[in-house]
Amino acid sequence: MSRDEVIYLVPYLASLLLSAGVFLFSLRHRRIPGGAAFAFFVGGQTLYILGFILELISQDIGIKLFWDRFMWLTNSIAIAAFPIFAIQLADLRLRNPGPAVAAFVSIPVVFALAVLTDGIHHGIYASPHLQQAYPFNDLEYSYTTAVYIYGFYAYTVALAGIGLMLSRLFRPQRLFRSQLIAVAIGLLIPMIGSVLALLDVRIAPQRNITPFTFALGSLIVAWGLFRSNLFEVVPVARDTVVDNMGDPVIVVDLKNRIIDLNPATAQSLGITYSEAIGRPAGEVFAEWDALTRLFTGTLDLRTDVTMRIDGRTHQYELHISPLRDRRKRTLGRVFVLNDVTERVILQSRLEDLNQDLERRVEERTQELAAAYDTTLEGWARALEFRDKETEGHSRRVTELTLKMARILGIPDAELNNIRRGAILHDIGKMSIPDEILRKAGPLTDEERQIIRRHPDIARELLGPIRFLAGALEIPYCHHEKWDGTGYPQGLRGEAIPLSARVFAVADVWDAIQSDRSYKERWPRQKASDYMRDQAGTHFDPRVVEVFLGMLERGEI
Repeated sequence: MSRDEVIYLVPYLASLLLSAGVFLFSLRHRRIPGGAAFAFFVGGQTLYILGFILELISQDIGIKLFWDRFMWLTNSIAIAAFPIFAIQLADLRLRNPGPAVAAFVSIPVVFALAVLTDGIHHGIYASPHLQQAYPFNDLEYSYTTAVYIYGFYAYTVALAGIGLMLSRLFRPQRLFRSQLIAVAIGLLIPMIGSVLALLDVRIAPQRNITPFTFALGSLIVAWGLFRSNLFEVVPVARDTVVDNMGDPVIVVDLKNRIIDLNPATAQSLGITYSEAIGRPAGEVFAEWDALTRLFTGTLDLRTDVTMRIDGRTHQYELHISPLRDRRKRTLGRVFVLNDVTERVILQSRLEDLNQDLERRVEERTQELAAAYDTTLEGWARALEFRDKETEGHSRRVTELTLKMARILGIPDAELNNIRRGAILHDIGKMSIPDEILRKAGPLTDEERQIIRRHPDIARELLGPIRFLAGALEIPYCHHEKWDGTGYPQGLRGEAIPLSARVFAVADVWDAIQSDRSYKERWPRQKASDYMRDQAGTHFDPRVVEVFLGMLERGEI
């Protein structure tokens, strides 16, 4: 090969190396949305450039036709991969992705088969011949109808795919608009190059522009697709953020730019989606110092923050958790704000009441105790007023619990705490929304989890009140089970406080012996058999024995 021929090939070889580098880079990022399809796309273009070079330097027309067929085949790979890449990048959810992918792939496959079998039907190459040129001879042939049809399909799919991707420009995530525009430009460049090649427009005499536009376009697309890993963050964030969550949720990347938030955030904090997306979190939330300080802090944290919004002070429980991809790489953080203002106010009022009662205890201890008991019963009645179906439940289970406690020999000094704990056993349900507490049908998993929090909330509400310290066992532990499958702590056997074990029997008995909107009361025999069967699993066997004895004696 002469010196002039080598110099002539250098730009094409550079295009090949550049395109191959983009292909290898895209393989490393194939797990992001559109990454694998893009790897096939740029891989097909890379092989096309390789085939172009080998066809260029070949002297025999048969070898040139072989490499020209190779170029058609590799270009078909890129054409088949492109619509899949566009759909994934545009985040378009297809109902039946399998048939759609098959449709996109079928036409390039059919054309590839036509190229391979051209020796039989001659439907692709018409009058192939060599044209003398410097420094390499050109392979020339007339385009057939099949080639024009395939070209029309390729350009239509390409333009439709680019249009589909550009449709994302009208979505709120403006942080990614510059990248989408870059990807679109990168995809348009090889299209323009191929059109110029068809029109025989050359950048220099005897220079085919197609390999250069392939390499340049792939480089621009790769930059737009993989820059800052932002396209890798978006799908994870969208899977994490549920638009209908009632709590404010904010997602930031590693540079503390807001990449997503839900409608509750906009409503609670008085900002709009378009105002926030793509901007530094410190700027968007500048007026809330307690929050902005945490944007540059730890990846995983639970804490309380106080913010003043629209002239009102709000208390939030803030949970910060890391946002990671499938390879466990940290991509950003998720901030979830749970408004606990009402609970804090309620707790504050209870604490104020506690302080007031403690001041009076020195003057009239007995009167104070009576006032406490009246207050507790009032709370229990207030809770029952929210749910008419449980009216009288607290009184009945309290009486039954005290009867069993006496038979079990629990000292009289502890009975007052048991009575108070039984009265307040469901006080934690004050924080549960009415639509869940009064729901007639079965609960969803999410609603069930909210219900299961009421023992913890009871402890938060009553814990600061010293007078009720001995009564906390029942509100906090009455859903523990003898075999350790209960909640909230999963205590087992005698690790469960005795008062809670006694109350659990009374509570379940009253529940299955009462009518509810979602069930009828059980027959007495069925209910007693159930209590007997649950001894050793749900209930303390010794407590069940005392209960069944009372049942047989007609004391219940």
